[in-house]
Amino acid sequence: MIYDHIKNIGLYKGLAPAIDLALDYVAGVGPEIEIGAHPLDLGVKAVVSEYVTQPTNELGYESHRRYIDIQLAVVGTELVRCKPLAQATETIPYDEACDAARYADCPGIDTVIGDGYFLLVFPEDAHEPGLAPGGVPGKVKKVVMKVPVE
Repeated sequence: MIYDHIKNIGLYKGLAPAIDLALDYVAGVGPEIEIGAHPLDLGVKAVVSEYVTQPTNELGYESHRRYIDIQLAVVGTELVRCKPLAQATETIPYDEACDAARYADCPGIDTVIGDGYFLLVFPEDAHEPGLAPGGVPGKVKKVVMKVPVE
């Protein structure tokens, strides 16, 4: 997991060409980005959605095997809880079709994306998105960069 401010995004370049492409893209997006999927090169895509955060996430944590996520809220803020996958209790087995397994909701590390802060999660990181900071629901517009695992 990497959690940092967008002004430091250059520190994480050089990990892989697809990650570099995604980092460059996310560094340049703003609130005007259109909702939907935006395919890029190297199998990278930006998925933009808009919703209201919630005090709890009934699905709990998730993890992916085929993609690394880079998440940035361009409108509002969202709490994303993270923990090492090895410390998570699986509740729904991995589904190849949606590239996700689900895990029980439990304590983890709370990160708040938005206001320039982004989160990069690897397949070894369980993450629970969609949570309301302070338990107070709010509208968020979020970009999730889906970067293929090389």
